[in-house]
Amino acid sequence: MLAAMPSGLSAAENDMPPTAIKETASASSLVNKVEIDARINDLMRRPEMVGLSVAIIENGQVTFAKGYGVTEKGGDAVTDDTVFRWASVSKGVGSAAALLLAEDGHFGLNSPIKAFAPSLDLPPAQNGLTLEDILSQRSGMVRNAYDRRIEEGQTARYIRARLASVRSVCEPGTCYSYQNVLYDAVSEMIETVTELPYKSVVSERIFKPLGMDSATMTLEGLQRSRSWAKPHNSRGARYGSVKPTYYRVPAAAGVNSSINDLATWVLANMSDDNPVLSESLQEELQTGRIVTPRETRNMRRHFRALTDSEYALGWRTYDFDGHDVVGHRGAVQGYRASALFDPEIQSGVVMLWNSSTGRPNGLQLEIFDQIYGNPKRDWMRLRQRW
Repeated sequence: MLAAMPSGLSAAENDMPPTAIKETASASSLVNKVEIDARINDLMRRPEMVGLSVAIIENGQVTFAKGYGVTEKGGDAVTDDTVFRWASVSKGVGSAAALLLAEDGHFGLNSPIKAFAPSLDLPPAQNGLTLEDILSQRSGMVRNAYDRRIEEGQTARYIRARLASVRSVCEPGTCYSYQNVLYDAVSEMIETVTELPYKSVVSERIFKPLGMDSATMTLEGLQRSRSWAKPHNSRGARYGSVKPTYYRVPAAAGVNSSINDLATWVLANMSDDNPVLSESLQEELQTGRIVTPRETRNMRRHFRALTDSEYALGWRTYDFDGHDVVGHRGAVQGYRASALFDPEIQSGVVMLWNSSTGRPNGLQLEIFDQIYGNPKRDWMRLRQRW
């Protein structure tokens, strides 16, 4: 079946060869792949969509992986090997790398962050912040502190040395306050104890053992990829270039990969047979630490089936119609990413796309409705009957 192309493409672009569906037969599969493929094709006809990659995991196996659309208007077809940016979905990798080093005895979840991240200058109320406080987004500092400075091109270490002037909104550990600059202090902690670059540690401890060959953590790594998606805005118009700023906080937003490797990473977070994350480490990473009222309100507005949001360690947890699910979304200029999975049944959906629209997020819920045997619901708001 041909991958759907966004509206306004030339006849030559519509004559591109199809991107193959990689599908594993499974007697216990609950997802109608033909139906989902048709829904995605409907989605891709919207003008804000350019390229999209989707993978479905059922019972510990990838049962579907496919690319749709193009890397840019006039560009190549997206495949399941096309590389996109993960944005904040990268946070799960940062937490996992930290916990792997904690298992090695370098520090613990209760270790004070300042002891291992010397660039940090914190407000007096936050001087005792622990690694767990950072990874669970409960620092007590005003949310997204100094993200604008990252956007302006300042380095993370330079900014962290100036966090002392940031306003506190609650006592550490008592409220949710999402961070990027502060979260990335974990990369400095890892570099301090290993005396190696953060990206080298992640590559050796996570990417290579899992066989994530397309995964990188730099702009150069993205652009060296054989096929990589270019950034577009919420109307589907191309940005002139990739904005490099959030690569400066790699633990918060630095990973690039294909959908196949994002699926591999999510599988490692719920599989009892992988070389990186033990079952105990998975449980540690996925245990909610702090309620997230803002996220719960956001989900109530857009996806009312997702409730009771909490932040774990680099992951969010939700109740989906009585099922415990784990996930995260990510957004940087021109790219979006999302992962959602149910560890108990080892099933999930991962998506990467190269435009600044949130509409594809509903696709995950439509697939999970099939997994759970729910009635079909138009979570993508395509206003079309199934």
